[in-house]
Amino acid sequence: MLPDQVGAQVDKDEVRMPLRFGEDPLLWASWLYYEEGLTQGNIAEQMGVSRPTVNAYLAEARARGIVTVEIVPEKFSSLSIARALRDRFGLQDCLVIPTEGVDRPLIPRLGEAAARVLTRTMRSGDTLAVTWGRTILSLADQIGPLNLKDLRVVQATGGTTGRIPWTPEACASGLAKAIGATAIPISAPAIVSSPEIRAMLMQESVLAEQLAILAEANRIVMGISSLRPESTIHTSGFLDGAMQHLHYQDAVGSLVGRFISSRGDPVIGPMHDRTIGLSLDQLRQIPQRIAIAGGIDKVPAILAALRGGYISVLVTDLATGRGVLAAEGHQESPRRGLVPSDTPLFRRTEVKKLINDPKDAVDEALKGALAAHEDLIEPVPGSSRAVRTTAGPSPGKVAIVIGGGAGHEPAFWGYVGPGLADAAVIGNVFASPPPDPIIAATRAVEGGAGVLYIYGNFTGDVMNFDMAAETLEAEGLRIRSIVTTDDIASSPAEMKGTRRGVAGNVFTFKIAGAAAARRLPLDECEAMARHANARTYTMGLALEPCSLPETRRPSFDLGPNDMEIGVGVHGEPGVERRGLDKADACADLLLDRILAELPCTAGDEVAIMVNSLGSTPNYELYIVLRRVRQRLKARSLKVHRSLVGAYYTSLDMVGVSLSVLHLDPDLKDLLDHPCRSAALTITP
Repeated sequence: MLPDQVGAQVDKDEVRMPLRFGEDPLLWASWLYYEEGLTQGNIAEQMGVSRPTVNAYLAEARARGIVTVEIVPEKFSSLSIARALRDRFGLQDCLVIPTEGVDRPLIPRLGEAAARVLTRTMRSGDTLAVTWGRTILSLADQIGPLNLKDLRVVQATGGTTGRIPWTPEACASGLAKAIGATAIPISAPAIVSSPEIRAMLMQESVLAEQLAILAEANRIVMGISSLRPESTIHTSGFLDGAMQHLHYQDAVGSLVGRFISSRGDPVIGPMHDRTIGLSLDQLRQIPQRIAIAGGIDKVPAILAALRGGYISVLVTDLATGRGVLAAEGHQESPRRGLVPSDTPLFRRTEVKKLINDPKDAVDEALKGALAAHEDLIEPVPGSSRAVRTTAGPSPGKVAIVIGGGAGHEPAFWGYVGPGLADAAVIGNVFASPPPDPIIAATRAVEGGAGVLYIYGNFTGDVMNFDMAAETLEAEGLRIRSIVTTDDIASSPAEMKGTRRGVAGNVFTFKIAGAAAARRLPLDECEAMARHANARTYTMGLALEPCSLPETRRPSFDLGPNDMEIGVGVHGEPGVERRGLDKADACADLLLDRILAELPCTAGDEVAIMVNSLGSTPNYELYIVLRRVRQRLKARSLKVHRSLVGAYYTSLDMVGVSLSVLHLDPDLKDLLDHPCRSAALTITP
């Protein structure tokens, strides 16, 4: 038992434990003593307890294994990332929870963490503004009565579409009921049809009274939305219609229904004067602004909100917090008192490249690909960044058009050919192709049966392919789109629609191409491609980061004895960093994460792809494949087809990704359909 705290008592409002310690005084005391080097007397003063109490805390921490000679790594990582975020962005406080390693999905755990924050910070008489979204609704579901008086909860915006359960009305009323507060609605839509309608509504006395209460908010709890298709801002109806995207191309995220750029500046578009609710300037005036957001896909949006000064308290997960700091150029500090392992004699700061002028590299590489494979692909007339099959348009056949940024070679031109795609469009390195070459490629291969677009789930790709589709549909063409979402590391399972599309794209290209080659109608080609995407799972790891042609520098720092788990294909860091391990252990790690989601039973068939992320040689890939096959055999899963090689890269990244396609009879039949391209050939 710990002794009672003795000595001078300090008012709880004066001494409050930082959020990152999760109400654990043992962890707080351990951090101050072992990491910050404070004396027990200093700690007692900072914690507002007696020195004997501090001594007892430290003894109990050692007994419970919180510290040996140091804080255990899992807790240290969350604490250090939380402190770095607080210091880097001048936050009042920050709470970072584990990304993985627990049984519950991320969203309810973020909601639970936010509930702890509100329970600690709310006071009688507070007016709390509330936005909307999955995480905010989870908060409302998990918080309990606060036993405070005169609380008000007010919507931060008007209402949204009723097609989603996490509307502003549901979040505000649910939270108010849970904590015993009065709920104040905003009796108007969040988006109205014109600025004139908004001006008229703002004159209504009921709405004016509600907005006056909103202006009195002294705290706000808010989510942060990315701009991916399944994000809150999309599902709420804010970006219906591809032309809306045109006005928000500079936006990377949204909060309180407003759009912000990567620098945190407002992005003004046609909805600005049609929105009812808090403005970004009004948001900044609220004394405490609590943001709850997690998932790698939200890193750009969270970083933008932090840069813009819209957040004073952040609740996020470890991988997301680390990603935000990495994008800001922050390097994690070594642990205090630890002796570094063997220091390399030379640390690479610039990577050698076999290129000419970096600005010409994409075009020159594409010209080389066209020359090498002139029997399969040719330029689309009038476009320097689009290729098509040499067979030309095929009347009566659905045309498959794929595309994305350069840097993933042999994607995307490597999958154009008989039985695969009819055209591919290439952007700058890790950047979406603009609408014009997409339109040109579509017109060059369309054969009268409709067109199927397939591209990864990245904001620019979604925006530009959507704009191209809208333009062509106005001309009478039938366009359908498949947004690939196979990267299981990028979002939790309950948010699969927000995941990135990575190497598993290859399986979706193959299935769609085979369906079109068999002259299936557009609806069936779309259905089979969507089915393939839903049953494809990818996980990757990196031993070394990639380097961009322009900078010739590593895209993130990785120690000589570390590896990055859950990396994407745009040079971004992963969701977790671990010590370097052997090939079998790495294969097990990737496969175990996939099998945790794949709903398979003994006797099921799969196709697997062990993919080099750029610089990993084939002989290492075959070592990984060997282990994956061993594990699948032990699971009584049959491997119908194995692909090994550089199918979908991230420039020169050293690493591997594993993709698994869960087959059924239809997918197996289409996978076996013959195809021929620069990157993939399957014979009868």
